[in-house]
Amino acid sequence: MTRPPTAAQRRIIDAADPGTGRISGSAAQLTRLVVLKLAFRHPRPPHDHFLTPAGHLVRRAGPEPAPPESSPPASDGVFVARLGGEADAVASPVRAREVRTAWQGLMEIRRMTNTGGSTDRPCAWERGRLPHAAALALEAAECPPASGTEPGYRVTATPQPEAVAVHHPEPAGLAECAAALQRAGWQVSEHAAARGGRYLLASPRRA
Repeated sequence: MTRPPTAAQRRIIDAADPGTGRISGSAAQLTRLVVLKLAFRHPRPPHDHFLTPAGHLVRRAGPEPAPPESSPPASDGVFVARLGGEADAVASPVRAREVRTAWQGLMEIRRMTNTGGSTDRPCAWERGRLPHAAALALEAAECPPASGTEPGYRVTATPQPEAVAVHHPEPAGLAECAAALQRAGWQVSEHAAARGGRYLLASPRRA
């Protein structure tokens, strides 16, 4: 499990540029934030570092109060999009705020890294983590993920390059997922599943 950011890492995150998410720090500190998936290194010179959607979420959440001595340490302080099938995948106002903040952060990454500052198509950061990028687009569009008790979408990796599969037990739900991904800049096609039913193949649009 990923540890919550340290006090020094929090200071770097809290000092990020509010408009761009650009951060400054030592090479070791910035590298560690990249490992924690709270920041990414811009692929073009001067290779500045910027907050990821998870990093934006940490920044906007503000400093966490110190827990009582009897409380166990937190096991995870990083936002993760729900792929579907998580036992705790239930809707809540807190989760909705987290998703909204993560999506806004992702739009900033698109603006900073896509040619021409385009935000209408996925960026290289998303292509490096396809299942979670697609899941974030679905969550941001308020498509519910499958939980332990409720039907919903499930996103899985595929052998095909730059493609994920999206499953939903209900045709209407599958259609909603397709529309949400297309609005987020993904190319979507529908196919028959080997064991019956239908599923989507989704790939990030490049142009």
